[in-house]
Amino acid sequence: MKNHPIPSVTDPLQYRAIGLVRGIYKPQDDENFTRGALIDSKGNEIDSVVLGRVITLIRNHVPLEKPHLWVVYPRCRNNQNLHLQITGIWEPSTLNKKLSNKEEFNEASNLKVDSDDLLEGDDYFSIRGELVFTKPEEKELVIKIRQKPRNQQKKALPFKVNLKGELPINYLKHFISLDVRRIDYQLFVEDFKIIGPVSHQPLSYKNKKNLKNKN
Repeated sequence: MKNHPIPSVTDPLQYRAIGLVRGIYKPQDDENFTRGALIDSKGNEIDSVVLGRVITLIRNHVPLEKPHLWVVYPRCRNNQNLHLQITGIWEPSTLNKKLSNKEEFNEASNLKVDSDDLLEGDDYFSIRGELVFTKPEEKELVIKIRQKPRNQQKKALPFKVNLKGELPINYLKHFISLDVRRIDYQLFVEDFKIIGPVSHQPLSYKNKKNLKNKN
């Protein structure tokens, strides 16, 4: 049963970057519905795209003139600018009634909660990955996220998320779980937990031989 927009962790070394942002989604134009911006209560416009799985839901059941709590994947464009990928909406009080008999959003029929409020509050993000850069004096750090490939033929490339916060340099190359809060266009670390060092497996003999032959 799914009763929270951010799933529970199933593995101590589970990578992820997911969060919740309340705002109005404004498409770029009628012909380019999947690209646009999320406008928060302060008027900040965050560059966003809508992922395929929720396009039909938004078009048919979500009044875009009103603010909603969106489930998003954060990305950092040009290593600085916050970019959001919209993957869902958390509004069980509305969606339970509208979609109980619809096939296009089956997960909504499994929601057993009536309240839209969450303990973490708006603009909360769960970031889990490897610390690859930290500059405590500047309160800057970078977390690398590894993605699971969606199919066997396509390799999913890792990506990096820029955060504001302080982490000691001795935690470099460690797997870290972070509670993060969005303020305007940046993500700030509220709390973190060190899971352990990340083991980078050395090249196998076969791969070393192939690499040597290429050179």
